Amino acid sequence: MSTRVDVEEIQTTKSEKLLAAVLALFLLIGGIWVYVKIDDAVRTTSPPDYSYRGTAPEQAAIARENQTQARLGRAQGALAASRDRLELRREAYRTALEAHRAEAARLGRAYDQARAQFAQAQREVTAARVAAMQAQPAAMAARDHISQVQSGREHKRELLAFGLRLLFTLANIMFGYWLLARLRRRRSRYYPVAMAFVAYAAILALVGAGDYMTDYFDPIDLGPLVLSLVGIVATLIAFVVLQRYLAKRLPSRRVRKSECPFCGFPVRGNTHCEGCGRDVIAPCARCNEPRRVGALHCGACGAA
Repeated sequence: MSTRVDVEEIQTTKSEKLLAAVLALFLLIGGIWVYVKIDDAVRTTSPPDYSYRGTAPEQAAIARENQTQARLGRAQGALAASRDRLELRREAYRTALEAHRAEAARLGRAYDQARAQFAQAQREVTAARVAAMQAQPAAMAARDHISQVQSGREHKRELLAFGLRLLFTLANIMFGYWLLARLRRRRSRYYPVAMAFVAYAAILALVGAGDYMTDYFDPIDLGPLVLSLVGIVATLIAFVVLQRYLAKRLPSRRVRKSECPFCGFPVRGNTHCEGCGRDVIAPCARCNEPRRVGALHCGACGAA
């Protein structure tokens, strides 16, 4: 028994519809798994590269800033220590003066020495702070450049994963439409399988569009738009092909239903259509016998 029938005349059973829906579901599970694994594979084969440390001048600028910051930290520590020492010696000197002790002169000299050390520590902190401020712009520029280079490499990895995912999705969409057209041409009852694959590809495209809606990379942000445009164009092309197919097959289907091939009005054995008035019976070009207009073959001689 042949399964080659006109796909527009196929009465799809509930079992076939159920199997088509289940097939689309399992295709979607596998497709999403591959979609996720593409990014995992890119991350594995092209891990983020943070080994870039900048050019020699950039490294020198960062090292110089680190040195000035370390110097400033040491100077501030020395300043705090000299301040504590100054306060202790000042209290000791004041107590000795008030008590008229003999060691007041010695404590006074120690106090003067502590004041000189404190002043020197203040000058060192000021100089270290100036040096740190002077070194900071070059170091910040170096760090920004290093960060941009590292981010650019990360961006390339993301772009590669996006490109592979986009190709995978587009391949599924194109294969679905190709399978749909092929089974239609073959007039196969497996036509619902193609419809299930097209539905799966459309949902996969929707998943990809939703995934990249939340990303912030300018080229990749166009991904949903690309998927949308490609899907719209492919669907419109499929619709045009379907309409041409229907226009070609519609007269013969109407003839089989005893309808006018031009307007579809029921024909009751007349030679003219009661709906549009056109001829529905015409002589065969080969045997000149009466032949239904729109019939694929002549009923008398079998000519096409």
